[in-house]
Amino acid sequence: MNRVLAVVRLQFVNARFTLGLPLGILALVWFINWALFASIGDVAPPGGRTTGGVMAIYFVFGSGYLQTMTQTFPFALGMGVTRRAFSAGVALLVVGEAAAFGLLLTALNAVERTTGGWGLDLRFFAVDFVVVENPLVQWLVYTVPFLAIAFLGLFVGVVFKRWGAPGVWTVVIAAALVLGGLAVLATWAGRWTAVGGWFAGQGAPALFVGYPLVLTLLLALGGWLVIRRATP
Repeated sequence: MNRVLAVVRLQFVNARFTLGLPLGILALVWFINWALFASIGDVAPPGGRTTGGVMAIYFVFGSGYLQTMTQTFPFALGMGVTRRAFSAGVALLVVGEAAAFGLLLTALNAVERTTGGWGLDLRFFAVDFVVVENPLVQWLVYTVPFLAIAFLGLFVGVVFKRWGAPGVWTVVIAAALVLGGLAVLATWAGRWTAVGGWFAGQGAPALFVGYPLVLTLLLALGGWLVIRRATP
């Protein structure tokens, strides 16, 4: 357990990057969106003041864990930390950070709705298709995607440590072939309307909790299988 906690502490050596960068980027993107809609006044109707800028924190969060594998992993192993302890420590940190960031977004969602979209009818956090009335489910809607994108970053990072750039490109090309093949199949069968209807029929808990959680588990399992043979 001491080694696991040591890995967690190691991640906070550069806390300004680990915690400060995602929060700073989120604040910056929010301010730009708020200032933009404040400056254009009534040009944009209230129903058209929805933005996906909140996604910025997810991308920054995921990229940070990509660097965890490419930079922190070799250092930790050099300090005598086992792969098992490193994986457990990073997983513990991911869950903790995801829970905290999810709670923050849930609170900002409530503030945004209470203030009428920051006085501008702006929908930055409380985007219609992610809003649910149950606070616990709302927290999960924000939290689980953090887990998925963090483990995606970790998986890409460990693939790079194991097989280098060719390994990463192999994964990217394989994913592109699968997605492209599904798109071709849907087009050939004329099923895009059905596909769109299926997604539209899924609620926020399924799209942002259920499916991302399955993806998280698959990425975590795949990452563990690879990290056992990854070299620093």
